[in-house]
Amino acid sequence: MIKLFVPGRLCLFGEHTDWAGHYRTMNAELVPGAAIVTGIEQGIYAEVEKSSIFEMQSTAPEMGSQWQDFACRMDEQELKRIAKSGSFFCYCAGVASYMLEWYKVGGVRIRITSMTLPMKSGLSSSAAICVLVARAFNLLYNLNLNTLGEMNIAYVGELRTSSRCGRLDQACAFGVKPNLMTFDGDEIEVQTLNVKKTLHWVFADLCAEKDTVRILRDLNRAYPFASNELEEREQQALGPLNQDIIERAIRYMAEGEVEKLGALMTEAEALFDSHVAPMCPEELTSPKLHAVLNDPNILPLVYGGKGVGSHGDGSVQFLARSAEAQCELVDYLNLQGMKAYTLTINPVHTVRRAIIPVAGFGTRLYPATRGLKKDFFPIPCPDGMVRPVILILLEELVQSGIEEICLVLGSEEERHQYANFFERPLAPEHLNKLNKESQEYENRILDIGKRLRYVYQKEKRGFGHAVYQAAEFTRGEPVLLMLGDTLYRSLTNKPCALQLIEEYERYNRLIVGLYPVEANDVSHFGIMSGVWEDKDERILNVSTLYEKPTPAYAEEFLGVRNQKGQKEYCSVFGQYILTPEVFDQLQADIERADVSGSNAEIELTAALEAVRANIGMMGVRLNSLRYDMGNPAALVDTIANYSQA
Repeated sequence: MIKLFVPGRLCLFGEHTDWAGHYRTMNAELVPGAAIVTGIEQGIYAEVEKSSIFEMQSTAPEMGSQWQDFACRMDEQELKRIAKSGSFFCYCAGVASYMLEWYKVGGVRIRITSMTLPMKSGLSSSAAICVLVARAFNLLYNLNLNTLGEMNIAYVGELRTSSRCGRLDQACAFGVKPNLMTFDGDEIEVQTLNVKKTLHWVFADLCAEKDTVRILRDLNRAYPFASNELEEREQQALGPLNQDIIERAIRYMAEGEVEKLGALMTEAEALFDSHVAPMCPEELTSPKLHAVLNDPNILPLVYGGKGVGSHGDGSVQFLARSAEAQCELVDYLNLQGMKAYTLTINPVHTVRRAIIPVAGFGTRLYPATRGLKKDFFPIPCPDGMVRPVILILLEELVQSGIEEICLVLGSEEERHQYANFFERPLAPEHLNKLNKESQEYENRILDIGKRLRYVYQKEKRGFGHAVYQAAEFTRGEPVLLMLGDTLYRSLTNKPCALQLIEEYERYNRLIVGLYPVEANDVSHFGIMSGVWEDKDERILNVSTLYEKPTPAYAEEFLGVRNQKGQKEYCSVFGQYILTPEVFDQLQADIERADVSGSNAEIELTAALEAVRANIGMMGVRLNSLRYDMGNPAALVDTIANYSQA
């Protein structure tokens, strides 16, 4: 059994541009549509499992008497008939019919355990249930669909009903985070956005009436070609003028300009009123919406507000000035007979700490490691300097904004070597022999020393056990993990670690750097499999993480298809961003081993796979090169090639 949650969705900016952008298939002069859409905190919670038939059940108290359990055979024609019936379950049947037709799947049992999402309030409850059904089939039958694939199937499934939903409705598939959606004809792109400061949104059902079908019918008259000034103004509003608003909204979110973002909402509503509403004045004059937007009791609490979805007297949204103002606004709107809800979009904790385990002896590099730890091996660098491995790694972390670095050592005695290098000033007789540039560089080394912290793995119980020694150092925040026997070369002006941090800030979940390897090399690495989330094949939604598979196993189970249909093998790059859940899992693994008296090693890969199965994992192909130095041949290659700029 798998537990799922799918939220509703709220369009923050760019309503109507999904269908408007689709008309580029007929008129290339139109500007692509663009919208900022986020999942909300309210949604559908469910438990799903395989079944011989298609079943929808509910134990959710919120559903009340309107719910009756539903079941039907996995028969394509029967499911299509139900989809067209307009019944309560038509959306679910529409998606199930598509899954059966194209993927030849068996049945599923979906049990809704909680339904906190209001229905028929412009928050796409129908899209959420469609995504829920698509995701249930995908996970239960291992279809390897990415999130965009689930979204597209949910959309097509809903179109098999009498609904005529827009392409942005199914954005709820991407979870509770703001996304930029771009609509260019039949092409859709989704990009997760960065948020620097907490955003306190309030949205409310106005509990009035509007005719969405009429709104869409009247607005569609302006497409694909405008025939008068009114239609030209609508195309301008949903095209280039909307693009400008979207670009500013993205910038204000990323820079934490909350007041400007609120003012932009008010500006966007004014643009809609002047350029779009005249196409359907009977519905878009929206007296209740505008009365609420201009309510003198509300204005002191908010930075700005606007309509939702198709507009009209359906729903309203505001950006509140604070958490207190958010609560006060919800109470006020509810007292006025509306149904109000909160949406708090939090900034992602940026990564400020890093861990480098260097407790290993370096058996494969013996006898050199008898006198010198392998992370102090000298490496010629592109600038002509010769640095120890550990200094190269630490400099990359500093350049990536890392403030504290924890080295996991094998014993307290080993600390002296690091303290001597990073904390003790160079003797004057040596310092005076250096040129001015090298003397200044000496200060950088000492500055790095101020960032170092140390923990000790006194029992050799595996790599996961070594990482867990730094659990207290993380303070419950995400932390970057870097291997101590691997060097990284960025092919851009951003260090590899910074590239990884920026992707974490987009996805806010466990992230592992990935690196392509040949099929005959897979047995040396952890190998990830999954599906690409983007057309550039940089972001992998990981479905499996397997430690050092045989080539035969990897070929059968772990290959990732590229756009050409070829299999690629994605190894772990050697940099990770670990979330608190990883340390919770490592702790559970250690406690389980202690109770059983097992001498089994605590492996990081097993903990990562457990977390992935529970909350997901992303792999990121970094624009970089990797240099391993864990064995003699790799060390020779690194020394020969790392210095090449």
